[in-house]
Amino acid sequence: MGAYGILIFAVIAEIIATSALKMSQGFTKLYPSLAVVGGYSVAFWLMAIALKTLPMGVFYALWCGLGIIGIALIGVFYFGESFGIWQFLGISLIVAGIVILCMVTEIH
Repeated sequence: MGAYGILIFAVIAEIIATSALKMSQGFTKLYPSLAVVGGYSVAFWLMAIALKTLPMGVFYALWCGLGIIGIALIGVFYFGESFGIWQFLGISLIVAGIVILCMVTEIH
């Protein structure tokens, strides 16, 4: 599996951990709290592996951007949070920034 595939799995683990963080209710619920620790542990382990190959700026832009998009979608569809035009515009600008950064960065 390539570095981008590892990055995708790291982002998925981070999204799971962040969602569990909300469900843990301040670490007062055991199973979501364990999911937070496990998810972030896996995410950072995979992050370290992917960073061996990918440039840090591109990696971190993808990590943050994909995480924001994933969490925003889970917030809307699972937690029933609002999502209006300003949220859409903000996330669109993040996606545009990621695309531009990836286009101008050489990956060796």
